[in-house]
Amino acid sequence: MARILIVDDMKFMRETLHQLFSQNNYQVVGEAETGKEAVKLYRELLPDLVTMDLTMPEMSGLEAIKMIRSEFPEAKVIMCSAMGQKKVIMEAIESGAKDYIVKPFNDLQVIEAINRALKS
Repeated sequence: MARILIVDDMKFMRETLHQLFSQNNYQVVGEAETGKEAVKLYRELLPDLVTMDLTMPEMSGLEAIKMIRSEFPEAKVIMCSAMGQKKVIMEAIESGAKDYIVKPFNDLQVIEAINRALKS
């Protein structure tokens, strides 16, 4: 069972993803509200995958991906953001994101992205 860390500053979004992952036989090992917290929890939990919001207080999702991937190059991160501009998506992928999901998303999109990232 894949272990997932959910990172989003919106409690509602974390709860939505948590429920979706649990229903699809993934284990949520942690949740973070900020990029800073995400880096700390990644080091502690070493999850199989991270879903990362882009816009958060203290440290953005992009900064957090760069920090995590500099220490753990094999880290698998999927960006989840309401910002779907091509420039932002490209920057996330160049920073090491395996995939990019634009909010609002449908459940199937998220599960497919997770399965692709875990296989990569």
